[in-house]
This record gives sequence, C-alpha cells and structure tokens, in this order.
Amino acid sequence: MKSLPKNKIIRIYFAAVILLLLSAVLGILLGAANVSLGSMLAAIARGDMESAEARILVYVRLPRVLAALVCGAALAVSGAVIQGVLANRLASPSIIGVTAGAGLAVTLCSALGIIGGLSLSLFAFAGAFLTVMLVSLGAKKWGASRGTVILMGVALNSLLGAVSDTVTTFVPEVSIMSNDFKIGDFSSVTYAKLLPASAVIIVSVAVLITLSNELDLLTLGDENAKGLGLNTGAARVLFLLFSALLAGAAVSVAGLLSFVGLLVPHAVRRIYGSCSKHLILLCALFGAGFVSLCDTLARVIFSPYELPVGIIMAFIGAPFFIFILVKGKGGGSHD
Repeated sequence: MKSLPKNKIIRIYFAAVILLLLSAVLGILLGAANVSLGSMLAAIARGDMESAEARILVYVRLPRVLAALVCGAALAVSGAVIQGVLANRLASPSIIGVTAGAGLAVTLCSALGIIGGLSLSLFAFAGAFLTVMLVSLGAKKWGASRGTVILMGVALNSLLGAVSDTVTTFVPEVSIMSNDFKIGDFSSVTYAKLLPASAVIIVSVAVLITLSNELDLLTLGDENAKGLGLNTGAARVLFLLFSALLAGAAVSVAGLLSFVGLLVPHAVRRIYGSCSKHLILLCALFGAGFVSLCDTLARVIFSPYELPVGIIMAFIGAPFFIFILVKGKGGGSHD
C-alpha cells in the first residue's frame, strides 16, 4: 500500500476539511430565497423563531445541509468498503443494487404509512443488506468475475426498480414522492428522518474506523488474510453489514443518490492510497463536502427553479464511470 509523507497526509486532510466547511457555509448562505446569514442569525438571537428568516435557517437550510453532509459521508464510506470487500473498483452501492434494495424497502414502508424515524432507517438497512449479501454470495458461489458482479448488480437494480414501480402503481399515494426519491433529493428532509439516520451513520463510520486493520487484511485476498489469522467469512459479512447500514440510512433520507460511492473512493485512492483507516476518514470528509456542494449547485444553478441533486450527480458521475470502465477494461482490483 502506498505510504505518503506525514505532511502530505495533513495537507490532504486540510483540503478535505476546507471542502466540507466551504460547502456547508455555501449551503446555508445560498438558496432560492434571498436571505442573508446575518438576518437569519439576528432573528434567532432575538428569539423570533416564527420569522421567515429564522424558519428558513432552522427548518429548511440547516437540516438540508446536515442531511447532505451525513448522506455524502455514508455513501462514500459504503462505496469504499464494498470496493474493498469485493476487490472491485467499479463496485458501489448504486451500481451493484444496494441502494435499490434500500429504496424498495423505503417504498414498501411508505406504502404502509412509515415515513420517518428509526423504523424507516432499519427497513432501508434490511433491504440494502439483503441485496449486498445476495450479490456477494452469488459472486462467491458461482465464481463470478469482477465484471459479472457489476452485471449482476445492474440486473438487480432493474428488478428491484420494477418491484418498486409495481408498488407505486397499486398504492398511488406513494407515487407522490416517487420521482424525487428515485433521482435523489434533499428538498423534503425533516429532522424526523435525519436524526435517526445520522445516529446510524455516525456509529457505523466510527466502528468501521476501528476495524480498518481487518479491512486492510481482507483486501489482500482470502488466502493471505486467512494466513494472517483473519476469519474472512465473518469479516466479509460484518463489513457488508456496515456498508448496508450506511447506504440504507442515506437512502432513507435522500433517496437513490447515484455515483457518490463510486466517484469519491476512487478519487481518494488516487490522491492518498488504500490504507483503510485514512481511506474511510477521507471518504467521509470528501463525500460530505462533495454532496453538499452538489446540492447547493442544484438549488442555485437555475434559481428560482430547483433541480434534484441526483441530476447533478448523474451529469458528473456517469462520464466518470465510463472513464473508469474504459481505462480499467471492465474493472479490477484497486491499488
């Protein structure tokens, strides 16, 4: 694994933190309503929580920025872990069907009247986990190549999407949230959705950081990892479980955001390397900043009209995916 000088690692972390802070500040400052930060803070300082300025800050922009930060961190870390476990740099939650599995679970919950809270996050996790385990076990049992794993994911995406569409056909009220949910959007974020999912994401990222040495061993391959004393079967399930937790929690808040789990881990590996501890931390920071910046761009680029953030990510992520696919001739293990 590539080892960088300490001062360069510090500079990379500094850049990641600056991106995160800049994106958060811009997300709070900019929006369809032309309201300055000073007026919003002044309204809160005088206790006028019913004013338009205070409500825009507390109930619109702040939860939206926080949601973009935590969901970006979750999807980027989930992608990094999945790529490590499957030894495939083209794997990501959106490409191998993990977010689609979580999305189906959220659609079913909405049809049953569950629209927020911890229950929604847990159902989304269950859908994500079942999907990622199906892909992983299928690849192992049938000896599927790395390219075949991606094709399995594409097929699962289509199948799970078709089931979701069937649910929305028979339960019309679910279709009201269907379009924004399928694209990925933060416009309807509430604290009821955000807080439980944020707790799941923060705990999952923290646990993965403590398990970074085991993830490094797993990426060496099963034979090498077993020789170093790692129970590879249990470790693989554990890491896929936490990656599913992260993806499921993010989907329960923002819908089916694409390409974050592919683009950010790949970019971080290019500038840093593959040491899992720093990879997870840097993916969390860069992922948070990237998604928050994309969401701000989606809000202001055609103001007063607003694009779902998933459209911006598709414009950025799709060419990037094609670039990796062509350069890697179908994908391969990362450095």
